[in-house]
Order: sequence, then structure tokens, then C-alpha cells
Amino acid sequence: MSAATHDEHQGAAHSRPLEIAFAAVALAFASGYVALATQIPLRREAAAGQIDARFWPMVIGVAAVAVAVVLLVIAITRPAPERNDIERIQPGGIRRVGLTLAISLAFIALWSLGSVILFGYRIELFPVVAGLLMASLMLVYGHRRWLSLIIYSAALTAFVYVVFGMLLRIPL
Repeated sequence: MSAATHDEHQGAAHSRPLEIAFAAVALAFASGYVALATQIPLRREAAAGQIDARFWPMVIGVAAVAVAVVLLVIAITRPAPERNDIERIQPGGIRRVGLTLAISLAFIALWSLGSVILFGYRIELFPVVAGLLMASLMLVYGHRRWLSLIIYSAALTAFVYVVFGMLLRIPL
């Protein structure tokens, strides 16, 4: 086995700073989530002992903060774990991550508009931008069959819209 072949199958290098940075980012994200969960508007306050709209987001947020703190403590107090099972960065991987981030930010920006009025008709943006999100992410990650790309994107968007928008009446 040549040195080049052996190198190509080695896992990623140990990285204590990476472990600490990941845990710190997770803690910051979870803390922000908790802060946002406390600001969820309530149509009416729940009676004592009852669950309101803030309950489950707070449970998830507090659990995420706890896990992030444990990860941070482990990252600081223990040596970095071996990463032999993690592949090295592949060609085009950084470009895909950047495109995913850009597409996701565009989705959030367009979704936050809610709806637009076009030619006198009010058009709900969620179904349109969710379908475009799915299709563009599938293209970024290598899906090339147009028919299945359109069918999958439309079906998943319709499912999310029907379940959350229509049945659960969550404003999308």
C-alpha cells in the first residue's frame, strides 16, 4: 500500500480547539433558543399546572443548554477524542456548506415576508420558497433527475403545509 493510498483513508486529525469551539457555539445557539422561547406570544395565559405554547420549546431549549454545557466541560477537561471514523474534507465540501448556508438564509429572508400581493392576488410565500429550498438543496447535494426532484419537493412541501399550516393551524 503506497503512502498516498494510506493518507487518503486516514480520519480527520485530533482537534481540542475544534471540540471546544463546537461546544461553545452549541451553548450560544441553545441559549439564544431559550431566550427566543421565552418571547413566544401567548393568546392567553395558561392556568397554574397547565401547559402553554412556551412549555415544549423551553423544555427543548433547557435540555439543549444542559447538553451543550456537558459538551463544553468534556471538551475542556478531557483530551480530544480520536476522529478516525470521520472522513477528511472532500473536494467541493466547503462549497456545498457555503451554498447550503446561503440557500437557507435566502429561505429565511423570503419566508419572513409572509405573503406578497401580485396582480391583485395575495400569494402565501411558504409553499413556494419551501419547494425551492428543497429543490435547490437537492441540486447542491447531487440530485439530477428533474422529475423526481420536482415530485419530491412538491410532495414534501405539500405535506408540511397541510400538517402544520392547515391541520395544526400554525402560521407558516
